[in-house]
Amino acid sequence: MRAAVITERNLAPVLQDFPLPLVREGATLIRVDTAGLGGWDVLGAYRLGVQFPCVIRGEGVGRTADGRRVYFGERSVAPFGAWAESTLVPNEEVWEVPDEVDDVLAITMGIAGTGALLPLEQAGIKPGESVLILGATGTLGQIALQLARILGAGRVVGAARDAAALERLRARGLADAVVALGSDDDVKALRSVAGEGFDVVLDGVCGAPMLAALKATRWGARVFTIGTGAGREIKLDIADLLFRTLSCVGTGQRSPADREATWRRLLKLAHEHRITFDHVGYGFGQMSDAWAAQVAGPHAKITASLST
Repeated sequence: MRAAVITERNLAPVLQDFPLPLVREGATLIRVDTAGLGGWDVLGAYRLGVQFPCVIRGEGVGRTADGRRVYFGERSVAPFGAWAESTLVPNEEVWEVPDEVDDVLAITMGIAGTGALLPLEQAGIKPGESVLILGATGTLGQIALQLARILGAGRVVGAARDAAALERLRARGLADAVVALGSDDDVKALRSVAGEGFDVVLDGVCGAPMLAALKATRWGARVFTIGTGAGREIKLDIADLLFRTLSCVGTGQRSPADREATWRRLLKLAHEHRITFDHVGYGFGQMSDAWAAQVAGPHAKITASLST
């Protein structure tokens, strides 16, 4: 079969022939229709323990042998993955897709949507509270801006480094205000739109932006860190955390049943509230372009159709 294969550590994937997965007990063989790509696919592709050659993991939508249309996350049985004509996935990670849900929505709500919803629900947003989304221009951030409002936030602010992308979000009504990070004084910039201080921060980047955001919160604030794009190590002054809560949330560690239930709630919320997000679709033969776009940090969900 044709597949996007990483042959050695630190090499970009290439489109080439790869062995078909063999059916085994406890796993489902899936013919892939649409594959998704995210930041973890790039970060995880070269992590310790990966055996090469391997297919890009990814998430996707496809068909089982009995014709069921299903979603599967980034948990294909190694060395297989979504970026191939077929993949093999543990049975508990194979979730049937409702007929009214298209492939792109099913994929986007699987990991990015879950990463936004679970920490925001854990924050227990009270009606009218002020919420800051760090990393707002990414797919997870765009969804989080909308979910924060759905969950009761009175004011939603988006922050990231790309001023033009932020302005597009504000113009679409996804954020009440935006802050372009990377200035000489990010703390001042965040405080200028924080009113009396943010009540909740969903931090998708960590590093210096998270520390700056913490200084723009009020007593009782809840800060949830879910990503490390701006750095994994921080020098925290404990005084900035006084009367506040800082949590590091990993959404992928929950059981398959819990993650599926969250995914189905997200699909319902997306339909009821018309949640939107930017998306760029590629053909399977454009795999190299899709990978390069993800590495560069897109402000959109990337997918590829294996039929084109």
